[in-house]
Amino acid sequence: MNHHHLDVSRSARFFTLGAPSPALREVWFVLHGYGQLAEYFIRHFRPIADDSRLIVAPEALSRFYLDAEYKRVGASWMTRDDRERDIADNNAYLETVAGEIWQRLDPASVEVHVLGFSQGGATASRWAATSAGFACHRLILWASRIASDLDGHAAKLNRMRLTYVAGDRDPYLTPERARDERAWLDGHGIAHTFVPFEGEHRMNPDVLRQLITPAT
Repeated sequence: MNHHHLDVSRSARFFTLGAPSPALREVWFVLHGYGQLAEYFIRHFRPIADDSRLIVAPEALSRFYLDAEYKRVGASWMTRDDRERDIADNNAYLETVAGEIWQRLDPASVEVHVLGFSQGGATASRWAATSAGFACHRLILWASRIASDLDGHAAKLNRMRLTYVAGDRDPYLTPERARDERAWLDGHGIAHTFVPFEGEHRMNPDVLRQLITPAT
């Protein structure tokens, strides 16, 4: 049996809150977790959406049914199967999404924030650390693990503000696993701010409000 790959063209979707305007100061690219859809994930960011902040939520390319009745649909960024190809495809896809945004505004005129929730954290951290299309000013990993293959990117990660958010009752990213993730960051000399909160594996509007850059 021979193994082959080929490039294909397909459509993808993303959602936004806000629009380019003279008051715009920040663009947030927010990546959902496993089994979520961007259309619903972006609603968590309504508390911080205003004229100064554009929220962009790309949706992972692989969608699937979540229940036996074929009613609920979710999406996934990747699996371990054909992993390297999925990583390359995700990075190329996210660069294309960003390119669409930069057609309407100058990336040098705004702060770029990249947030990854749960499974989206690994994809977000890879993209932020390797993108050639823009400079990420802030990376937020929320209830997630940083990509395990970024050992050689500590210098670039240190050029952005890294914030690590974790709930104290998260059954997936347990407090022990969160400590391991922070130890990895410390061991690679990657500065970060840790933001714990009381709660489980979910977004928290009060914590999200704490993360926004104060107006100047």
